[in-house]
Parts: sequence; C-alpha cells; structure tokens
Amino acid sequence: MKDVFVNIAGGIKVEDPSIDLAVICALLSSYEDIPLPPHVCFAGEVGLNGEIRAVNKIEQRIAEAEKLGFEKIFVSKYNKKSFNPQAYKIQVIALSRVDEVYQQLF
Repeated sequence: MKDVFVNIAGGIKVEDPSIDLAVICALLSSYEDIPLPPHVCFAGEVGLNGEIRAVNKIEQRIAEAEKLGFEKIFVSKYNKKSFNPQAYKIQVIALSRVDEVYQQLF
C-alpha cells in the first residue's frame, strides 16, 4: 500500500484540468520509484480511459515552459493543430494516451 499526497504550489488554479497529466506522471514516478527528469513538464487533461485531451492556450503554456528553462513538454496530440513544434526550442512531445507517456518516461 502506498500513500499519495499532492501539494499544489501557490498561483496554480486547481480547477485547470491541464494539471492532470503532471499529477498522473508524478504518481507513476512514485509507483515505479524512478524520479521524473528535472527539465520535463506536462500540460494535458486526462480522461478516465487514459486519453490525453487538448487544453486551452497550449501555445502560451509551451512558450512559458520554454522561458522557465524546461527542455521537454508532453502535450496532447489533439493540440498539435494549434501550434507548430518547430517554432520552439523546447522539445514538444504530442501523445494521445497516458500509456504512451509512460513508455517515454520509464
């Protein structure tokens, strides 16, 4: 049995579904006992079947992650028509399911 505690930093709206993917990846990291790479971030809503849904303002989220020094961001492939991955220095990985993210990370 494992206990899970989630601490949300100040300034983040908990109602924003784009945090779903980050929380799930943190849980998977704990379960596997493998830390997430420090320069990776996530922006995606996750459905009950594990699909990664598109989120609003993806261009701004990617640009902000790049500005903060992240090297890689995982997003929904359904956001892909909303942005050009070559427009950023940050590596944008667009996937459709949580199991695909799991394979990339672990």
